[in-house]
Amino acid sequence: MATANKNLSVYDKATIPNAKDLRFGIVVSEWNSEITEELCTGALEALLDCGASSENIIRWDVPGSFELTFGCKKMILDTKVDAVIAIGSVIQGETKHFDFVCSATAQGIKDLNVQFNTPVIFCVLTDNTLQQAQERSGGKHGNKGTEAAIAAIKMATLGA
Repeated sequence: MATANKNLSVYDKATIPNAKDLRFGIVVSEWNSEITEELCTGALEALLDCGASSENIIRWDVPGSFELTFGCKKMILDTKVDAVIAIGSVIQGETKHFDFVCSATAQGIKDLNVQFNTPVIFCVLTDNTLQQAQERSGGKHGNKGTEAAIAAIKMATLGA
């Protein structure tokens, strides 16, 4: 594994566009909230650190990761945001449900990126264990919410 024990969430603020004038949407799955709340915290902290104001960040909650696509679509259509971050966590269980939810969610977020001119950032952990999810939501591998926020800023300013 190429990233074993590497924190990928460290960023150089000098290389990130200023987010002062940008509006962000964050759609958060309530399922596995122990993980999704940490991811959301990482995203919020990074957005604020890079100049976004809390007044320009809108958060909506949806029941699970499968519902992220609809929540993000509504966010794009009903608000004026420059980028949306979809935050979820799906942890492998004993059935194929994991595969269906992960696949549908990834495809749905991809479809939104093709359909709309507002970037939707995929911040959905698809881990085999709770420990793996914890390691990626503020643990030894950093916080994927932080990484998603940096991607959101970069994509919102793409071509600017």
